[in-house]
Amino acid sequence: MTTPLSTLTDAELAARCRAGDSDAWNELVERFSRYIYAICSKGFRLRDEDAEDVFQEVFTRVYTHLDRLRDDSALRPWIAQLTRRLCLDSIARGTREQPEAEPVADEERSEIEEIDEAFAVREAVTTLPEACQEILDRFFARDQSYRTISAELDIPAGTIASRIARCLRKLREELEGRSEPSTGSRE
Repeated sequence: MTTPLSTLTDAELAARCRAGDSDAWNELVERFSRYIYAICSKGFRLRDEDAEDVFQEVFTRVYTHLDRLRDDSALRPWIAQLTRRLCLDSIARGTREQPEAEPVADEERSEIEEIDEAFAVREAVTTLPEACQEILDRFFARDQSYRTISAELDIPAGTIASRIARCLRKLREELEGRSEPSTGSRE
């Protein structure tokens, strides 16, 4: 008798996906789809099309990099961190890019661009008020829950999401301000 895939732990599911079990992969996608989309749309308030792009990119990276996951029981936090990082990348880019504008053929260049974007985001975060830096660091870098942040900062849990959204809006404004040329016209 086979164990239903829905009863597998995340660690068991990751191991079966790594072994090439396509049914396990389908279960992984089913299990994490709403979770990823919630992070994109509710946590970061991305536009639907941007959330869909992040959603697809998360699963692409999970599929191609699952073998790099050292601890299968860390699948959920790994996916959450990956989703958050890609959401921040989407915010850093601002408006949607045209897919035809630049082919993704040069993997080395896209890695360099990814690193540049990460540095730009980190630098922009340092310009935010200290309270924003603290809450964004706790939520994204330390992967703390609203409840933990609430307890440690003595802020009502219901306030955490709105503060994160407000800080992300400030971060987006800072990043957009940096990307606009100081003189000349846009083409």
